[in-house]
Amino acid sequence: MTSSAHSPVLELRKVTMQFGGLKALSDFDLALAPGELVGLIGPNGAGKTTAFNAITGMYAPTQGDVLVDGERVNGRRPFQICRRGVARTFQNTRLFKELSVLDNVRIACHHSSEAGLFAAFMRTRGFLDDEARIRKRAREYLSILGLLQHQDSLARGLPYGEQRRLEIARALATGPKVLCLDEPAAGMNASEKVELMGLIRKIRDDFRLAILVIEHDMRLVMGVSERLVVLDHGVVIARGTPDAVRRDPKVIEAYLGDPHAGGGTRPALGGRG
Repeated sequence: MTSSAHSPVLELRKVTMQFGGLKALSDFDLALAPGELVGLIGPNGAGKTTAFNAITGMYAPTQGDVLVDGERVNGRRPFQICRRGVARTFQNTRLFKELSVLDNVRIACHHSSEAGLFAAFMRTRGFLDDEARIRKRAREYLSILGLLQHQDSLARGLPYGEQRRLEIARALATGPKVLCLDEPAAGMNASEKVELMGLIRKIRDDFRLAILVIEHDMRLVMGVSERLVVLDHGVVIARGTPDAVRRDPKVIEAYLGDPHAGGGTRPALGGRG
């Protein structure tokens, strides 16, 4: 099944993630259409990364359904869900740090390789043509992310902000329909964050992807997202435009605490989880 311009390419229906007696995510609903750019925010421990893990197969939901293009993917392994069109980055970069920048992206391009094991072993003309095509595609993704000049450098030698961009390039190289970005601005300075906002929009527009972003930098996520979903203790407490969410009393209380409760405050707007 293929999504139309208005039907969801990614949908979560009443997804619950329970670890022993703890519900990290409870009856979570989400739908993303092609080309949508949505932010998922909440205080520390709200369930944001748990939601990403349920979407991408790192966890199998305790209850509920995850659908990609209308097909249920519960219980499938991460590489199988990636092949269905869902790619992600991580809070902490997970690059092949001893490989070159180019090879990190080439590996992701091999999902579309047409040459088999025998052709690779014999280095047939078809294999060599396939490798040339993959190398060209990998360079194109590096160019989009502003990393082409580093193609021959080891990934571990890149500054942290550029490692984050390399992870995005590698995710794009899998040919996704949905791109999940987990704190993409972590480790970046202010100017790099501004550049990243424009880059995320460009990726959405050029590739017509649905993009779901977790980000603790509220200026970035409010500036780049068309709508927001707010989690607190695994439960959705608000949905809407950035302006509406910013003024929502439940959101203010979740982040800052109840000023009449007499207790400590919650973390500032943003945070991990």
